[in-house]
Amino acid sequence: MRISTILASAGFATLLAGCATIPGDMSVADYCANASNVNENVCRLKVEIDGNSTSLAQTNMSLSEARSIADSAVMAAADAQASADAAQATADRALSLANSAMLKDEDLVCTTNTIRQSNIGTCQPGYKLMGCTQTRYTTRAGGLSFLREVNDEQCRFNSQVLEMQVRCCTTAEAASQVSTAANGY
Repeated sequence: MRISTILASAGFATLLAGCATIPGDMSVADYCANASNVNENVCRLKVEIDGNSTSLAQTNMSLSEARSIADSAVMAAADAQASADAAQATADRALSLANSAMLKDEDLVCTTNTIRQSNIGTCQPGYKLMGCTQTRYTTRAGGLSFLREVNDEQCRFNSQVLEMQVRCCTTAEAASQVSTAANGY
């Protein structure tokens, strides 16, 4: 019983000594003036006051208020780091997925179709439109037309063009399925 009383008294004395080294009514400037406290978070923290960045150690704020600000800044920084880590992990997964799904030249089958006397260019079924260019025009017919719409299915000019070339692509696997269906197999 006597040993537990001595240990409890020693623990209480240690707690009081710890509180005595961090006085709450002391100003931050006074606390950080001590060379042993210079590396404390509260002494290294900077705040923005009226648009000017100021070291917290140069203010007359009480130490307890400054510690509260420093602790909340550390928690906010930890939350931001956790969010950044989660975003980086998501980006890494997306990049990995994109790299595994990336097509190579030999994986694509592309054709260029020439379409005359039309304002709309389309691809055959199973192909996606990759580009559309007006290749022939005459000044008598009105000159160059403006490309008004391009999507996966078609391109559309503002007026009928003399000739356009439409670039269409699909995967090699889909192309073999299209040709097999066209041949009736």
